[in-house]
Amino acid sequence: MTEFKLPELGENIEQGDLVRLMIAPGADIKQGEPVMELETDKAVIEVPSSVSGVVREIRVKEGDKLKVGQVIFTVENGSGARAKAPEAPAAKSVTLEPHAPARIEPQAQIQEPRPAPPVSAAPPARSTARATEFKLPELGENIEQGDLVRLMIAPGAKVSEGQPVMELETDKAVVEVPSSVSGVVKDIQVKEGDKVKVGQVIFTLEGAPTAPPEKRASAPVEHISGQQAARLAFHLAMKAEGKTEQQALPPDKPMQAPPSFSMPVQLGKVAGTEHREPVPAAPHVRRLARELGLDIYNVTGTGPGGRISEDDVKAFAKATLAAAQAPQAARLTEPKLPDFSKWGKVERVSMRGVRRKTAEHLREAWTTIPHVTQHDRADITELEQLRAKFAPRAEEAGGKMTVTAIALKVCASALKVFPQFNASIDMEKEEIVYKQYINIGVAADTDRGLLVPVIRDVDKKNIVELAAELSQLSKKARDKKLTPDQMEGGTFTITNLGGIGGTSFTPIVNHPEVAILGLSRGRMEPEWINDKFEPRLILPLSLSYDHRLIDGADAARFLRWIAEAFEQPFLLSVQG
Repeated sequence: MTEFKLPELGENIEQGDLVRLMIAPGADIKQGEPVMELETDKAVIEVPSSVSGVVREIRVKEGDKLKVGQVIFTVENGSGARAKAPEAPAAKSVTLEPHAPARIEPQAQIQEPRPAPPVSAAPPARSTARATEFKLPELGENIEQGDLVRLMIAPGAKVSEGQPVMELETDKAVVEVPSSVSGVVKDIQVKEGDKVKVGQVIFTLEGAPTAPPEKRASAPVEHISGQQAARLAFHLAMKAEGKTEQQALPPDKPMQAPPSFSMPVQLGKVAGTEHREPVPAAPHVRRLARELGLDIYNVTGTGPGGRISEDDVKAFAKATLAAAQAPQAARLTEPKLPDFSKWGKVERVSMRGVRRKTAEHLREAWTTIPHVTQHDRADITELEQLRAKFAPRAEEAGGKMTVTAIALKVCASALKVFPQFNASIDMEKEEIVYKQYINIGVAADTDRGLLVPVIRDVDKKNIVELAAELSQLSKKARDKKLTPDQMEGGTFTITNLGGIGGTSFTPIVNHPEVAILGLSRGRMEPEWINDKFEPRLILPLSLSYDHRLIDGADAARFLRWIAEAFEQPFLLSVQG
């Protein structure tokens, strides 16, 4: 009896949720064959088997949280990962001649079809005697629903596992959702434009789930030369743009083969023997990558959980061709950490949830946006008196008359006067997107990390209404009850560290916005007024902005306008 235990999944990844089992008792499996889909904090991945044999006992079930080293199943007549694998030829580059293709036998990761096991592996769909339901799968952390942009199936159509069946717009991107079942579509229970939720039935199939279609014998292009890969990528890129090769070339140059780039295929070094994480991609997507001579491990997936689609592979092929024709651009990579344990005891804790997402988002914002920060000060002595006077009215409405609530109204008025601060940059289309609405996010400090609930139509609400809504959203953030749609659609952000302390700071712009206002703690300071020093309550202001769109002079004017609005609240009724 041989045990299969969950292998190492990557640095700082110690466990994951079992999304789907791809085996059943009695099934014959081979080393390197995917046996389960596991959702970690980084992606949904396929885990390959490190043993071969006939499955006897499965010790886990879908939905379980599995830990590295845990026994998943046992096999009879099996061999473990320690058994010596069949010896492969020495690593070398192979170029296939057009008229004499070399046949290369499939390796562990290149799977051939096999009969369905006696007991089918349970997919994320519910089978009944009459039909199989396909339900919307998990789309990612904190994403519970999306808008159905396009259906890619119709009643009577045949679908196979891994085939894209719909395009869904979430709060992060428009993604293709692949099918987890195979068969003939019977009934579609949604329509384009609907808002669909995770777990909702999308369509049903006639009969029980069908086995995957037999894999057709294809041309022996598992391993091809760099010249052939370049030509295939060139054809693919031109086809995606609706051009012919001749149209893509300058008029003064004859038609010729695209420049080749080094893509040697290492025999005996196929996926599965290098102990790399399995890639979340359907078999037909992997096949496309192999046919183009691409290493699918280098392709970034844009689907749910980082799943790789055909479009991802095509886009990577096009980018690879461009890289072959121009110098490789420098890429920002994280520096390798030293072994801290050499100097003392350490503890490693997985970066999860909000903290992980915050780190990813802020790194993207910092590397994308050329940040500049402008500082100023506002004398809020009179404003503080008004705030104390109207505080009871805000409390009656269920809120608190805070400086942040007042800042919401001040910023909304300023954004009308300076519309470039209420915009976004589309570098791909070389356009500036001016928003005709004002939704302001307010950064909230919670025990899970930084959350930014968004208050909509700030310019259409008075300060008392804003104070009440801000209090409600802040409480939801602390109670972990904020929904994804309550944190999206912002056009500007305010962050207030005054309750903690500090004199100024440099907030990071919340991409794709172009500016963020930081408030520090107000304090009494001596100000020279009417030939003498007077104690005044001074509020420090810090404005970070995207220098691609906003010039320094505009930032100074914007922040000065805000400071004067704090100092003279009457300006809001006159100019705002």
